[in-house]
Amino acid sequence: MRFLMLNWRDPKNPLAGGAERVTQAYWTALKEHGHEVYWFANDFPGAAPEEVIQGIQVVRGGGRGSSVVKAVQWYRRQKPFDLVVDQHHGVPWFAPWWCGTNCVAYLHEVLGPIWGTFYSWPLATIGRWQERFMHGLYRKIPFWVGSESTERALRRRGVRDVTVIHYGIDLEPLSQLEPKPLAQPLELIAVSRLAPNKRISHAVRTVKILLDRGVRARLTIVGGGVFESVLRDLVNRLQLHEAVTFAGLLSETEKDRRLRQAHLLVHTSVREGWGLNVLEANAMGTPAVVYPVDGLVDSTIHDETGLVTREETPESVADAILKLLETPDHYERFRVKACERTRAFHWSRILPPACDWLEDRAAGRAPPRKREPLAEPIAAK
Repeated sequence: MRFLMLNWRDPKNPLAGGAERVTQAYWTALKEHGHEVYWFANDFPGAAPEEVIQGIQVVRGGGRGSSVVKAVQWYRRQKPFDLVVDQHHGVPWFAPWWCGTNCVAYLHEVLGPIWGTFYSWPLATIGRWQERFMHGLYRKIPFWVGSESTERALRRRGVRDVTVIHYGIDLEPLSQLEPKPLAQPLELIAVSRLAPNKRISHAVRTVKILLDRGVRARLTIVGGGVFESVLRDLVNRLQLHEAVTFAGLLSETEKDRRLRQAHLLVHTSVREGWGLNVLEANAMGTPAVVYPVDGLVDSTIHDETGLVTREETPESVADAILKLLETPDHYERFRVKACERTRAFHWSRILPPACDWLEDRAAGRAPPRKREPLAEPIAAK
């Protein structure tokens, strides 16, 4: 079979993130099943027009506002595809109306408030409106999403057919947790692309609040991005030079080591498709404190594998951490349950049923109405 992924970014794009990591995992698995897999993405400076990445034929063309036209032109010169996946990142590719074959929409999150972190009025309002309109336009197209939160958001917008396939990780969870008592100095870590919607500034302000309340705390920020200079200015203004470290982009091995050493991952994003770094931290025996937003309330089970704050404020994060410091036995319980839960999200368990589902769609076989779930059930929160 022949599969095509339409995504604005490919794995080598400087702006690639978690969405591209999971997309690459699915497409590599299909390749290993003997299928032909293609990925059409926007061009970027220094990129080759075509290259092969882990068996995936990556084709690049156009940019914002022109890549859909380039994709259509390229598509018309190709042999027929069995399935086209139209991956939405704010704006779709409109593939159902030009691909002439089986098509599904792939969505990581409903952006909603994220528009306001990148654009001011009226562009943010226009972005939210057009996204809602597009979901209505696609309401009869099968959707593939990574979390129950995203499924609920789409169904509220009238989308009828939504399949949840949870994200996976390559990490094997630790077979035995190393001793890591919850003691001061408290080691916090944030792992993220440094962009406005990730709100790493909230993690920085959390450290300030903890210090002001007499708790010795340090924060390591892992990642890079356009917002780094803004965050460094904030650290300077708050005089947190000794408490906040910018580790930059790290190798996977070094990132895992930092996650293993930290007491808590702090995740204060506006919204996520899931939050892969939560699972990665959990696999290393590190629970997370997260905001009560879509995606993060799926990746963290409150008071079982970590903590979901009451509000989206640094004060709420600090309150949750202070309360946890008073109950260190809860912390150890979180570590054990969080690490154990990640076993269900290893790619070896996620990919086989996901490939079956994609092959069914490519063959024009709609899944039966009642079937075994493609994702590990999420405990009630």
